[in-house]
Amino acid sequence: MIPGPVKSLARTVGLTRPRVAAARMACERATLAVAGTRRELSGGRILCYHSLGQPECGVNDVAPGRFRHQIELALRLGYRFVPAATIAEGNGEPWDLAITFDDGWRSVLDAAEPILRDHGIPWTLFVVSGWLDRPGTGPRGVLGWREIEALASAGVEIGSHSVTHPDFGRIGADGAAEELDASRRAIGARLGIRPDSFAIPLGQSANWTPAAARAAQQAGYRIVYAQAVETRPLGTVGRSFVTHFDNDLVFGALLKGAYDAWEEWT
Repeated sequence: MIPGPVKSLARTVGLTRPRVAAARMACERATLAVAGTRRELSGGRILCYHSLGQPECGVNDVAPGRFRHQIELALRLGYRFVPAATIAEGNGEPWDLAITFDDGWRSVLDAAEPILRDHGIPWTLFVVSGWLDRPGTGPRGVLGWREIEALASAGVEIGSHSVTHPDFGRIGADGAAEELDASRRAIGARLGIRPDSFAIPLGQSANWTPAAARAAQQAGYRIVYAQAVETRPLGTVGRSFVTHFDNDLVFGALLKGAYDAWEEWT
């Protein structure tokens, strides 16, 4: 039997660890904003968001007001928003940006869609098909198929983010093939389209393998999106993750490439 004081300490550590990790991330982002190397991208930059105003998404949650401000700041600076595929396929210009959202959090419909629609900005949403097929198996606060279908009908590109959101660096070739193929088939059955784009869950260099890359190609995906521009796995397209801590200083540095070698490790 575990003594009460030990249980209490374990709970405290469990609550404290995310806060410490978040503080570390905030410090890293701020430091790189001031001292990080700038790396302009000749073909444009793809931004990755997750949720807007859903604290359960942790460090990946951006306040809706801040998101709107970031969009408007980028437009004032002279950036142009284009579909993610334009940049991924090598047809982007230096001042092009693209918006993508991972996971399918409800706030992409409630908060992101109105802002992006107001500005006429195209965007992509990567969904986890198993969370949609079996509500309750994923996190609370994600959309259902009906909402995803409405977004697709409104012109939002829907891509795959797997069936169960696994770490592809830890599953075998057969498991990777099933996650990739089954998700594409599920989206096709529900929406009438077979997506040709896939975003790697977690997205870091360690979360993808050559076997997974082969499986993605065999499943019919043309574009595989990862995370950091400089550390992305071979054959993938890099994105710049926007975090909860990205004020104007950090966001401006992000647009200039200060985080192209930074990966979200939490």
